[in-house]
Amino acid sequence: MEEMLLERFLRYVRIWSTSDSESADGGVQPSTARQFDFANLLADEMKKIGLSDVAVTEHCYVYGKLPATSGMEDAEPVALLAHIDTVEEVSGENVKPIVHASFSGGKIELPSGVVLDPACDSALFEAGKNGETVITSDGSTLLGADDKAGVAEIMCAVEKVIAGGLPHGVIEVIFSPDEETGHGMDNVPLGLIASKKAYTVDGGHIGELETECFNAYKSDVTFTGRSMHTGSARPGMVNALTMASSFVTSLPRNEAPETTDGKMGFFAPMSIEGTIESAHVCVFLRDFEKDGIERRKRVVDALASAAALSFGGKTEVVHTFQYENMRDRLDKNPGVVDSLVAAYKKAGVEPVFVPIRGGTDGSRLTEMGIPTPNMFTGGHNYHSRTEWASLEQMEKAVLVLVNLVSDAERK
Repeated sequence: MEEMLLERFLRYVRIWSTSDSESADGGVQPSTARQFDFANLLADEMKKIGLSDVAVTEHCYVYGKLPATSGMEDAEPVALLAHIDTVEEVSGENVKPIVHASFSGGKIELPSGVVLDPACDSALFEAGKNGETVITSDGSTLLGADDKAGVAEIMCAVEKVIAGGLPHGVIEVIFSPDEETGHGMDNVPLGLIASKKAYTVDGGHIGELETECFNAYKSDVTFTGRSMHTGSARPGMVNALTMASSFVTSLPRNEAPETTDGKMGFFAPMSIEGTIESAHVCVFLRDFEKDGIERRKRVVDALASAAALSFGGKTEVVHTFQYENMRDRLDKNPGVVDSLVAAYKKAGVEPVFVPIRGGTDGSRLTEMGIPTPNMFTGGHNYHSRTEWASLEQMEKAVLVLVNLVSDAERK
C-alpha cells in the first residue's frame, strides 16, 4: 500500500488545480477551468478501480459509487469527501515534490532556500524521532497535501477494500472543487447522494478528529466620502480611504487571527481598497459560539459608524452568513462520530478532538442535513511553502478509512 499511496500522492500534487476566490465569489464554479483536469483524471481512475455511476458534473464535482457486497445491502451507506483545489495565496503551479525517506531530524533545506526546522515544528520533530518519510515541495510552491493527501487516501482506501474483497455497504465518493474559496458545497449534487452520514478527509496531524468549527460571517463595509482637489480640500473633503483605514485599525488587536488560537474567535480584515469617494473593507468574523458571532457583528457596526462619524462621511455594512458550527448537529447524531472513533482505535490511532479554526465542506454539508465530521490526513503547515506530509500518517488515514467503510457490523 505504501508505494501505491506515495505514487498516487506525488502524481496528484503535480496537477495544477488552484482555485480563484474572486471568480468563486462572483458565482463561477468551478472558479478555474484547470480543476476539471484533476476531476476528469480522478473520474477515469475511479472507473478503472471498479466504481460505478462515475460522473463529473458541470460544476466539477466528481461522484462515484461502490455498490454493497452480498449480504451488506441493508448496511447504512457512507460518503467520503475531499477537495481537489489548492489555495491561491501560495502558488500551486509546477509543484516539484521531494521525498525525504526515513527522516532523522535536523533542518530540511529546500532548493528554493526555504527551511523546515523541527525546532520550530513539534510535528516535524516527532516525525524525525519516528524516522517517518516526509514529503515537501521544493519550497517555490506549496505542496498541495491540502487536500490531495485526502484525495489519495480515499482512492487508496477504496481500492484496498475492493482488492481485499472486504464486506461493505454502499460507499459513495465525492471530490469537490473550490473548497478553499468557501464555495465547495455551493452546487454539491445532493440528488446523487444516498448517504445520510459522511466524512471529510481534510484534517492535519495524525489522530486529529474535528467535530466543531467556527460560526462564520463575512462583513462588507463600504465608506462614502466626498472628493475635492487636494490643494483646496479644506474643509470640504471627506476621505473614504481614511475612514476605512481608521476602521481597520480600530478592530480589537487582541482578537485578530495572529493573536488568537484554540477556541478564541477573531476579526480578520481580508482586503481594503477604494478611492477618496468610496472605499471598501472586507472582514471575516469567526466565533465558536452563536452569541459570540452576533456580538462581533455588532462591534463591526459600531466601529464602522464611529469611523464614518468622526470624519463626516457615511458607511454601510452588509453581513453575509458563510457557515455555522457543526457541533450542535453532530451532537444530535452521535453515532456518526462514534463510528469514526471506532475506526481510529481499530487502526491503533488515538482520537484527539480539536476544533477546526476555519470551516470545511463537512461543516456546510452538515448544515444541509448530512452530518459530516472531519478526519486527519497527515498533512502539515497548510497554505505555505513549508507544507509537508508524512507518508506513515497518510497510511494510517487509509487504514482508518478502510475500517470505517468495511466493518461488517456497521449499521
